[in-house]
Amino acid sequence: MIEVMQPNRPARPAPRTDPRAAAQQARMAASLAGAVDLAAVQARNEAAARAQAAPPPSATAPVGAPGSAVVDVDEATFQSEVLDRSFQVPVVLDLWAEWCGPCKQLSPVLERLAAEGGGTWVLAKIDVDANPALAQGLRVQGIPAVKAVWQGQLVTEFTGAIPEEQARQFITELVAATSGGALPGADGAADDEGALPEDPRLDAAEAALDAGDLAGAEAAYRAILDTEPDHPVAGLALRQVQLFRRAEEAGPNALAAAGAAPDDVAAQTRAADFLLGTGDVEAAFEWLLDVVRRTAGEDRDLARTHLVELFGIVGDDDPRVGPARRSLMAALF
Repeated sequence: MIEVMQPNRPARPAPRTDPRAAAQQARMAASLAGAVDLAAVQARNEAAARAQAAPPPSATAPVGAPGSAVVDVDEATFQSEVLDRSFQVPVVLDLWAEWCGPCKQLSPVLERLAAEGGGTWVLAKIDVDANPALAQGLRVQGIPAVKAVWQGQLVTEFTGAIPEEQARQFITELVAATSGGALPGADGAADDEGALPEDPRLDAAEAALDAGDLAGAEAAYRAILDTEPDHPVAGLALRQVQLFRRAEEAGPNALAAAGAAPDDVAAQTRAADFLLGTGDVEAAFEWLLDVVRRTAGEDRDLARTHLVELFGIVGDDDPRVGPARRSLMAALF
């Protein structure tokens, strides 16, 4: 039997549950939480809050201006335009110098791709000669150097000029593995105090979860989304419930079945679902990372897409998601 935790429901008291259900949910929550550096979490929360308050990046803003999809960055603006902004969208650093010939080939390509991106990612240009401390802190060993930042962390990088087709693939994979191309502010917003308003329609879904009725909970969340597709809670809650249903249906034989059919990507995703549904977060991530590393084409894309879905279910605040995202980017490139 898969133990079920309540889907994330910000700023709402936990529903009444019997002691056994509460214990099950507590065990699952503990398994998904992991050890957290409180100072790091506070810094990340502050950066995320600043990003939420800032206007989203705009492809129509003048190139180089603050808030543009292409922005010039120095030591004074690195925090706001790179670290804070990376909590909205992935930020790609273009480290260049005036004397660098290959930089003059690559930079226009990246600028054009950023404009095409329409604000789904930001290109931050850094002149290494004018900002030696940044170059040193970023461990730049040669230019042009391109480094991608997401949620305040470096997730992938490359050095040297590459053809436009490869640059486009780099950006496509980066966006898919991080934000999924969502524009900032596209999800439902909280009220002025940061809390989501009460929604009695969620009670039926949560009651079904309390009773262990995953099918009933899924139906209740679907009913909410049928009338309000952008509901701020029901979408994520539905994905979480669907995960637990898949994990329960896969059962403990999922691992053996996947091991017996290593080329069956569907079997591999079922195994990962089972691992995550039973609380083994790192094993679930590593299972699919292995599939991404050893496959290509459509199979690799299916494994990548499923892994990114699991990242979303666990949540970027979980300390295991960031390292797994970086491993995914390394596997893709």
